Amino acid sequence: MGTIKATIKQRELIFKQQARTSREVLNTRLVWYIILSDGTSTGVGECAPLFGLSKETKDDVEEALENIISEPHYFIDDISLLNELPSVKFALETALRDLQAGGKHILFPSDFALGKQGIPINGLIWMNDAEQMLTQIEDKLQQGFSCIKLKIGAIDFEKELSLIKHIRSHYDESKITIRVDANGGFANDALDKLTRLSEFGIHSIEQPIKQGAWAKMAKLCDESPIPIALDEELIGINKREDKKLLLDIINPQYIVLKPSLHGGISGCDEWIKLAEQRDVKWWITSYLESNIGLNAIAQWAATKNPKGYQGLGTGQLYTNNIESPLEIRGEQLWFDPDKSFAGLVTKCLS
Repeated sequence: MGTIKATIKQRELIFKQQARTSREVLNTRLVWYIILSDGTSTGVGECAPLFGLSKETKDDVEEALENIISEPHYFIDDISLLNELPSVKFALETALRDLQAGGKHILFPSDFALGKQGIPINGLIWMNDAEQMLTQIEDKLQQGFSCIKLKIGAIDFEKELSLIKHIRSHYDESKITIRVDANGGFANDALDKLTRLSEFGIHSIEQPIKQGAWAKMAKLCDESPIPIALDEELIGINKREDKKLLLDIINPQYIVLKPSLHGGISGCDEWIKLAEQRDVKWWITSYLESNIGLNAIAQWAATKNPKGYQGLGTGQLYTNNIESPLEIRGEQLWFDPDKSFAGLVTKCLS
């Protein structure tokens, strides 16, 4: 490979509406774009950490990005040097793939990238008060989503049960699939809450208790009437042997994979291989990236022949997102090859 130069551009993304998580309320978020050039082509990758959730710190990320500018080949030749910085690793991996593909932003060729096939996705319901969450639910159903994911834990549990009961009073399990995400919000009453939720035909629950309590989580996975999906539990587990140990001890029904959080593309490929060896199912989720990161994740996801609904974003969160060929048709994410990331590098640098 010839000489490659790296440029880094920081961008502040502005949410159209406040994004409320179990940890904070977001109005803006910082991302960085790694731009690689060999004099002929240019590749772009997005670094989008969520500080406070990821184990990365802002100082860690900025130092690594500065080092990549200074010595891009050092990291390109050994991407594992970035294993503890998954958002940076994901950005460099995808920028390099883009560069190697001629800078056309088709990183993972597939029927999806050719515009011949969509990816079914769930409709995400953001944490809010009960009335606002109900409005979101009704909007998603009208848009054609048949799988919705509710973030729970922000309001009173009884009100959350009422919301789910409302959905089930109109749509049974054959019509609407319901996923919930507790973001580690349940405590010693976790099994009781899972039992009550199970009355409403819940597909799965992500991370019912906080990560790190492997024995408790293993017991829940064994006893829960609702299948459990690990999410935050995977954060910081980057060595192959540690991944195997976690899966063998906890034995979850699902794992949820975010490349920006769980080891980049290569790290998530390893998670998938180990999970499938143990009959653990999985799905892929984006991580509030802009359309640059979302495009890379969606193209990669399509090559994994994913089963069921994926948790991919819709590209509609930000007022200043970069335009892309991604679009929502009903409950599927599509790539329109007739559109392009016109002037992508210029937009990233502006």
